[in-house]
Amino acid sequence: MAHKNVITATSETAEDGLKHVKNIIAVASGKGGVGKSTTAVNLAVALAQSGAKVGLLDADIYGPSVPRMMGLAGRKPEVNIDDKQFYPLQNFGVKIMSMGCLIDEEQAMVWRGPMVAGAVAQLLSDVKWQELDFLIVDMPPGTGDAQLTLSQKVTLAGAVVVTTPQDIALLDCRKGIEMFNKVHVPTLGIVENMSQFICPHCGESSAIFSEGGADRLSKEFKTEVIAHVPLDMQIRMDGDDGTPIVAAHPDSKLAAIYRELAETVKSKVGTLNKRKISIPIMQG
Repeated sequence: MAHKNVITATSETAEDGLKHVKNIIAVASGKGGVGKSTTAVNLAVALAQSGAKVGLLDADIYGPSVPRMMGLAGRKPEVNIDDKQFYPLQNFGVKIMSMGCLIDEEQAMVWRGPMVAGAVAQLLSDVKWQELDFLIVDMPPGTGDAQLTLSQKVTLAGAVVVTTPQDIALLDCRKGIEMFNKVHVPTLGIVENMSQFICPHCGESSAIFSEGGADRLSKEFKTEVIAHVPLDMQIRMDGDDGTPIVAAHPDSKLAAIYRELAETVKSKVGTLNKRKISIPIMQG
């Protein structure tokens, strides 16, 4: 890849570029504006705080917000002169790559679907991720080319699907889960963002976006809600300031929610990996 919206071909496949990555986890949503990137960055940092080696790939080509949320706005990655691969940027113990690190923050990406799919594939293969326990992929919203490319190019350990409680968001969340089911990617669970609004003055909780929707959806798909994250100004302010809340306020109740989410994801991936190992190999 190169700057100024130019994508160049390489001989290395996505699988080759990720051969030292143990588990790739997609953080996805059926629609935008539900807090997917906030979930991805806090999950990644929380996993790193637990001692895991973690990478974070911002695959949201049209709206890459990870560089700003991780305090890397304006930073550019270095390129290895021998193989033309990028060295990922790093902050909060997480290795990071994003299209937002390669273009100006205010530059619009006017690309068709196949170009987006190609960019996602090369962000996977053309980065020197090296050894990672987890690579968190912040997916673009929807169920299009980028999602299909990811599921076809690499083996995903699972997907975390993010939604908000209201019916219109749940409709799109349902489509996201169905897409992962069709490409045989296990849904690790649902994160319900903005589950309650916490008043900054009195501390009272209000279900301004309805309630119970994610729980009903989890029963429908035989999965579970693995986090209920309230709508709180501190999460938004820390993201805007470039320090995820698990790093900015590690002792807060909000940070504890994300740390519990990280432990749940680790446990579920570990269980799935054990099941794969226990499957007997049939001899011909």
